[in-house]
Amino acid sequence: MKLKRILVTGGAGFLGSHLCERMVDAGHDVICLDNFFTSQKNNVAHLLNRPNFELIRHDITTPVWLEVDQIYNLACPAAPGHYQFNPIKTIKTSVMGVINVLGMAKRCRARVLQASTSEVYGDPEVHPQSESYRGNVNPIGPRACYDEGKRAAETLFMDYYRMNRVDIRIVRIFNTYGPRMHPFDGRVVSNFIRQALLGEDLTVFGDGQQTRSFCYRDDLVEGLIRMMDATDLIGPLNLGNPDEFTIEQLAELIIELTGSRSQVVTQPLPVDDPVRRRPDISLARKHLDWQPRVALRDGLEKTIKWFRSIDFENYRPPTPNF
Repeated sequence: MKLKRILVTGGAGFLGSHLCERMVDAGHDVICLDNFFTSQKNNVAHLLNRPNFELIRHDITTPVWLEVDQIYNLACPAAPGHYQFNPIKTIKTSVMGVINVLGMAKRCRARVLQASTSEVYGDPEVHPQSESYRGNVNPIGPRACYDEGKRAAETLFMDYYRMNRVDIRIVRIFNTYGPRMHPFDGRVVSNFIRQALLGEDLTVFGDGQQTRSFCYRDDLVEGLIRMMDATDLIGPLNLGNPDEFTIEQLAELIIELTGSRSQVVTQPLPVDDPVRRRPDISLARKHLDWQPRVALRDGLEKTIKWFRSIDFENYRPPTPNF
């Protein structure tokens, strides 16, 4: 295996930190770049004494000059409460940040992977969602800063590929969970686990019958690496778990696994919140020989064990929304 110089933007986040860890353990020279808006420095603290790891505090919306062979662009707040906190900054991250990343890739002739999202499908009218589906997104709604920002990022990636032959990869990530999720990131899995462990009521938005598909972090990171290393495949390509669960089922399972006496309470469904979400991963199976291996119950047990090991008071909510 040829050792590479690898940049991971958003590298101190939930997924980014695991990706950095995998690449460092494989012997690559890894640069982790993060502005720590929603991430935690302690996610990568155990890597700081490794000679092939470097941590840079930087906001990707401003240019940075580095010499690298591969770039994983994971930089962007991903939970609604966080990306809606400063929507203009969110879309700047997906547009200006991506322009900076693509410019670096062009100059260095590096391969660059964009961590896009299932949110590009919006509230889908097609189920499950395949890569050919163009989506149902409200361009002026409160979620548009993220949804349309990620769609614009995909546009930029394709235009840099067509105009400048930049070596790109695009993956669309569906709901992912696992250890090192920020307990106040606002995502449904972390919310439910934190509430259950604290004996609080689990907050379900809507009637709880809306569905999601939950992919364990190890499976997702493996998919990212396989996509980066694939030849003659640029995407977009779905990465996620096709097993579909209602939010009510998720709440009941977490209450069971934590042994909590928490009850489920409901609140109105947020504007433009998708009712159904499930990936068609036929392309990933065919071209990457990839599919999730970790069942939801097993992944939740590992995630709950990690949540029990941390002190919530050591984690600051990134925004006042939580």
